[in-house]
Amino acid sequence: MTVSSSGVEPTGFLYPFIEAEERDSGPLLVDLATSAREKIAASVQLKTDTLELRAAEIESAAGAMADRFARGGRLYAFGNGGSATDADSVVARFRRPPSGVALAAASLVEDRAILTALGNDVGFELIFARQLIAHARPDDIALGISTSGGSANVLAGFAEAARRGLLTVGVSGYAGGAMAASGDVAHCIVVRSDSVHRIQEAQDAVLRALWAGVQAHLAGPPR
Repeated sequence: MTVSSSGVEPTGFLYPFIEAEERDSGPLLVDLATSAREKIAASVQLKTDTLELRAAEIESAAGAMADRFARGGRLYAFGNGGSATDADSVVARFRRPPSGVALAAASLVEDRAILTALGNDVGFELIFARQLIAHARPDDIALGISTSGGSANVLAGFAEAARRGLLTVGVSGYAGGAMAASGDVAHCIVVRSDSVHRIQEAQDAVLRALWAGVQAHLAGPPR
C-alpha cells in the first residue's frame, strides 16, 4: 500500500477502514465487499430516482433535440474530465446507435490538437465556445455536461451557443450550480447528489435516456 511523503494514505478518503499496518485480510475483504455493495446500491438508487424525478425534463429536452435533428441539425457535446468522456460516449451513441437511426454528432473534446491550440492561444475557458463559432449552425444542439454545473468553459460554450440560436441542453450535478440558473441553458437536467462519483454514474443514465427519447420521437407513433 502506497503512503505519501506526509505519511497520509492518499486513498484513505475512499476506504477509511484500510490501515497501512493491516495484517488480517479476512475482515478487510469483508469491509471492501460491503463498501462495494453499498456504493452499487447508492448508484442504482440515484439513477432510478433521477430518471423518475426528471422524466418530464428529459422528455421535453429529447423532444426538442429530435426536432433539431429532423431539421438537419447536429449535436455538439462537451465537458471536462469525466464529463469529457461522457461527451465522447454520448456522441458515439448518436453516431453509431445500437438501434434506431444514426444522427450527426461531434465531440468538442476529441481533438487534442484543437484543444491544446485553443487553450494556448485564446485560453482554456474558450475551448468550446471557439469551436462552436467555427462549426455550429442555428439548427444545431449544444449539450454541455458538468458535475458541478459551474465549469467556466462549459458555461461559455452555452453562452455562445445561445447567441447563435442553438438548442442548449445541460446535464449538471449537486444543486445545478450556475448552469441551472443560466438563461443560456434551455433545458437543464440536474442529478441531485453530493458525490461526484454517483453524479457521473447517474449522468450517464440521463444521457442514455436522452438518446432513447430522441430515437422514440424520430420513430414517431407506432403503426
